[in-house]
Amino acid sequence: MMKKSLAVMLSGVLVLSAGFMTGCGSSSSAAPEASAESEAPAAPEASAAPEASAAPEASAPAETSAATGEVPAAAQESYAKLLAAEESLMTTDNHPMMAEGLSFDIPAVDGDSAYCEENYEENEAAHWHYKEYIDWDTANDATFPESPADGQIGKKVICIVHGAHAWTTCYTDAFKAACDAVGMEVEVFDPNWDQSTQDGYIDQAINERPDAIALIPLSADHATQQFKKITDAGIPAFCSNTTPEADAMNYIIAYTGPNDWYQMRKLADMLGEKLGGKGGVAYITHNVGGSPYYARCYGPLTELAEKYPDIQTLDIQSPGFEAADVKQVVSDWITKYGDQLNAIVLADDSDQAIGASEACKAAGRTDIVIVAAGISQQGLDLVKSGDLFGLSYQTCQGDAGLCVRTISEWFCGIDINRVNYLSTDVCTADNVADFEPCQW
Repeated sequence: MMKKSLAVMLSGVLVLSAGFMTGCGSSSSAAPEASAESEAPAAPEASAAPEASAAPEASAPAETSAATGEVPAAAQESYAKLLAAEESLMTTDNHPMMAEGLSFDIPAVDGDSAYCEENYEENEAAHWHYKEYIDWDTANDATFPESPADGQIGKKVICIVHGAHAWTTCYTDAFKAACDAVGMEVEVFDPNWDQSTQDGYIDQAINERPDAIALIPLSADHATQQFKKITDAGIPAFCSNTTPEADAMNYIIAYTGPNDWYQMRKLADMLGEKLGGKGGVAYITHNVGGSPYYARCYGPLTELAEKYPDIQTLDIQSPGFEAADVKQVVSDWITKYGDQLNAIVLADDSDQAIGASEACKAAGRTDIVIVAAGISQQGLDLVKSGDLFGLSYQTCQGDAGLCVRTISEWFCGIDINRVNYLSTDVCTADNVADFEPCQW
């Protein structure tokens, strides 16, 4: 009941009800061809590039929904409830939540992960192939629990997130609201960014014997053993948001979340054009080791290296998410590099963006172009003020909604895709109104 195609959710996110909307704050380039089911903004069209390093090109919509007649009789009521939720749930920025997906092609590479990392430089996309693409050998898949094919109504899901953050609060609220809409019970565990605590919560969740576990892994490299433990216990395991290492998919029924590499490549394309194809760029990363660390640094870095060879990487730093710490790093860059520093790429558009913009203002360097992964209310405000040039659009509520949809479809006995991506977009001063009110 599962397919290895990579799916991209067409629209973003879920506006649920007036009561739910108070829990989150406020949040366009052509998309891979999408079905007419959703009128949400489309993601940018994938760019053409050499086979081993191209941003993935979206193909026709993946059939993630099944006709009612194809759903087992025992799941008919649940499936009808799921379809109603797909029609009614909306995001705070007024996009539908549970749209069907699109597929991404995986480019060919010469060898395995070790080969790619040894034979390609860090500024070449092929070096990161197995971190960018969830490209695993299905022959090594574990024996997964079979779908009960009786629907999601009455099922219990435990959702284990990564840590406290405004984004996580928004995601959690959306996950709960989506579960309520489709008739599932949910319990959420928050390890507050601690790996050992998250591992402990996995043990606790297994002991509670829920019908499914959804996990946002703290570390891509640690995800395999986490999901193996869940699957070995006979509990359906779903990965959300953070991309696991490829081998972890042998123990995961389905991944749902953003194609972080793709959206950051589109942001890099916009930055390269803004810089006129030359200059110096520095990077502030996400937490080291997680998939956003690699995607939000080496996604734009490799894109710029390939398409704009006269743009140089000056430095990469990981000061965390405190505005004061980021401000200090950027201030040091301005002192060290002077006019060679022309742009900054940030992994976060909230506190990182505040720190970076304050440093540039304090030094009188408002000429420095700043872009960031988004999308938060703080980020949108900084775009409006001109302190940020642009943001990637990543739907938080839709991230939760897509996970709940996928779990529900699996409980209904529907043939689901193994990898399901959200769509993306780019936000600038020209289209900021399309992403308001922001989700967090």
